[in-house]
Amino acid sequence: MKILSFNDHASAIDDSAIRLDNDVDPRTVSLEGVKRIDLNFPKFTDGRAYSQAFLLRRRMGFQGEIRATGDVLIDQLVAMARTGFDVAVLRQGLDASAAQRQFDRFPAFYQGSAVETQPLFAKAVA
Repeated sequence: MKILSFNDHASAIDDSAIRLDNDVDPRTVSLEGVKRIDLNFPKFTDGRAYSQAFLLRRRMGFQGEIRATGDVLIDQLVAMARTGFDVAVLRQGLDASAAQRQFDRFPAFYQGSAVETQPLFAKAVA
């Protein structure tokens, strides 16, 4: 997962990028020509964007970039990566260099995810 600081995030949306609010069902949006989708976390306690990312990756097969924006904390990064996010823009004031430690704490998971669908035991057999 790519981590961006608040200052490094280019919030400009062009024709190949869209921004979805949390109350929008991704299945109702045309993704033709879309290469990036920004999903917003208005508060760190609002997890609707996790569901949107999962729907986009697993059910809709979206292959482009899914970017987490808004009130994004380092504690959320692992869950974001597992539900389909590619890029996270950290909340203003957080240090992006500290984010890698979060991924180092959780190097593997037993169950599959939105991106890596096979469970750990199936990978060992293959």
